[in-house]
Amino acid sequence: MSRKKAAPKAAPRAEKYEQVFEQIYRLVLKIPRGRVMTYGQIARLMDDRYSPRLVGWAMHAVPQDGRDIPWHRVINSKGGISTGRVIIQEPQLQRYLLEAEGVVFDERGHCDLSVYQWSPRKTPTRSGTGKKR
Repeated sequence: MSRKKAAPKAAPRAEKYEQVFEQIYRLVLKIPRGRVMTYGQIARLMDDRYSPRLVGWAMHAVPQDGRDIPWHRVINSKGGISTGRVIIQEPQLQRYLLEAEGVVFDERGHCDLSVYQWSPRKTPTRSGTGKKR
């Protein structure tokens, strides 16, 4: 007599993504006013090296929980906004919010990442050798 295998539960997978999204939100909360990070930059900083698209999904799903996660500070790798097709009512909202913080866009709709891109501090090193603890 063969036993039926139980179907895998969806809850652990959903819980994993909630944890990943929460890691992304904690990082995004650190981005200072007037600075930006890219979807790919955040993805590369994650322990499991998730895709930039996953970071985009997390930004689209930002919880309205009182933390005021600055989703608008995450932009594409060209320095442009990517929310125009997502926020139909206000396709330029992300750009307006960034401009209000002092970010300047050129005629193509891109900001200069060499000026505005922010990176979190590196892991502390021992005695300045560059080796991680």
